[in-house]
Amino acid sequence: MASLSTGKPLFIFVISAFILSSCSSIKKTQRPVYGNNGGVIVQPTGPTIKRMGPYVMEKPDKDDAEKYSAIMGVKKSDIKNGRLYSFLNEWMGVPYKYGGLEKDGIDCSGFVYRLQQEVYDIENMPRSTNTQINFIKRKYEEELKEGDLVFFDFDGRQFSHVGVYLQNGYVVHASTRKGIMIIKLKDPYMYKYFSRGGSVLVEREGDTESSGR
Repeated sequence: MASLSTGKPLFIFVISAFILSSCSSIKKTQRPVYGNNGGVIVQPTGPTIKRMGPYVMEKPDKDDAEKYSAIMGVKKSDIKNGRLYSFLNEWMGVPYKYGGLEKDGIDCSGFVYRLQQEVYDIENMPRSTNTQINFIKRKYEEELKEGDLVFFDFDGRQFSHVGVYLQNGYVVHASTRKGIMIIKLKDPYMYKYFSRGGSVLVEREGDTESSGR
């Protein structure tokens, strides 16, 4: 810590601390965004990201339709995206782990990163919350649709936490205490930190579209 007594090292330290951020409420380190081949993704110049190919929705398993319709208080016929709810089955209850991307632990932005890739075929979904916020088409709360992103301001930091909107006011996210879980957006604790929501902007065949279905 002795080196911090001089002006220049202190300046570097302060700038470094400012740059580092993530969805964790404990640590604040920004991780690079990695593609499927391990290379760092260069973000597009415009506010769009790309699909891996034409998105195809699959029918849900009957048990999944029954399970999630009961959880969210909707009709079984409203559970249409089999890929989404199959994905949730695999990840539900996985513990929170800062910087994690695997079943032994994952953080909020990592969960969104994997969900958007594996469910919606998003090719270059950003890895951190402070980048993910730049790739949505902002919506009013009542306009939110399944697959949209919802951001929260925890610890006095704007857009420091992210989840995915489902249906009927429910959101799935990586809780620091309980891991991957489904909760009401208007949960008394969560809702007071709710900041912004919107659909992911997707570039396909030269056109920009919203992923909100």
